[in-house]
Amino acid sequence: MASEPSGRGGERPFTRTDTSGHAEARPSEASAVTTVYFVAGERSGDDHGAALLKALCARAPEMRFVGRGGPKMRAIAGGKFRDWIDETAVVGLWEVIRHYPFFRKQFQATISEIQAVKPRAVVLIDYPGFNLRLAHALHVKFPELTIIYYISPQVWAWNRRRVSQMARSIDLMLCIFPFEPELYEASGLRAIFVGHPMISVIPSGNAAPPRDDKLVGLFPGSREREVKKIFPVMRQAALELSHQDHDLRFVVSAASEPLAELIRADLHGKHATGKFSVVTGDARSVMGRVNAGMVASGTATLEAALSELPFVLIYRVAWLTYLAARLVVKVKYLGMPNVLANREIVPEFIQHKAQPRAIAAAVARLLTDKTERTRMLTDFAGAAQKLGRGEASVNAAEAIVTELRHAG
Repeated sequence: MASEPSGRGGERPFTRTDTSGHAEARPSEASAVTTVYFVAGERSGDDHGAALLKALCARAPEMRFVGRGGPKMRAIAGGKFRDWIDETAVVGLWEVIRHYPFFRKQFQATISEIQAVKPRAVVLIDYPGFNLRLAHALHVKFPELTIIYYISPQVWAWNRRRVSQMARSIDLMLCIFPFEPELYEASGLRAIFVGHPMISVIPSGNAAPPRDDKLVGLFPGSREREVKKIFPVMRQAALELSHQDHDLRFVVSAASEPLAELIRADLHGKHATGKFSVVTGDARSVMGRVNAGMVASGTATLEAALSELPFVLIYRVAWLTYLAARLVVKVKYLGMPNVLANREIVPEFIQHKAQPRAIAAAVARLLTDKTERTRMLTDFAGAAQKLGRGEASVNAAEAIVTELRHAG
């Protein structure tokens, strides 16, 4: 994997200066234990982090894990590893502003923990709002600390100017999309494509049970604001489909029980409850059973493609949010299958184009037109081939161990 020593002076030992002006050296190379500090701030980051910790345990059993993440990472790391996911999984600009005092306190506490622990390296997992700022602060305070970023933030979509800033504070970027390393390396940030984590966790549809021809899946997102904006559109599109084919049924995948209750409340009194069932926390299983889907923009679009589920993408937010996003988003497509293919292989119904009748017509084609289904599934296979082979966590672990060996 990484064959070069760190471009930010990673060959020198990580030292700090205490309040009396004396340098504090980190443990020597001869130390039997290599301590690495991890930071993950969302449940997806906890999943990726836990897989990475398992791979590191196998590759470098002498490694000691400390830091902040979720229950899965803590179960592997043990010790004083902190599970803080329930406190940090905040989304939306106003939510972040409202919790600013909390995040400021946690930011300083994280830096203090790193100073006390004196790790060999810090591995930041996704969570860019917090982790990119942390990387900069750590580089300023501890310039010889090796900083590695796993699950690269999608700055290529919304703010490419940040790449040059990231290059000054991050030693190695571990990318999960094949086009990302070239973007980062153009700004002087060393980057490695390790593959996408979903490749190893979603089995091929060839081994899956037959799909239910009359069942359509609705995947309205994992956040309350998404569900409130997107599910009513999906529901109306589903009812349009039902008028065309009375035998169709619909299953709604809710990311949590509170969101399931929100969805049930929307369905109540609409004379539609008999057509809909709501399941919680079982999106991948639902994707394996239904014959077509409506999917909110996000990670689920890639999950659906890898599950070989023909689907349409739906995205709708508040108009001010949409207009603000239009100013900064620099990609032609929202769905990752389309980004990977660099063309629209999945129909995208965005904002004012997210009209129930048009959505229903597109889903109807996927249900009845075998040529259209075959074309989309072939395109999905092509996109999947670009996401690498093997386990991303194993490749990432190898890259981290190699980096630390060179940075010693």
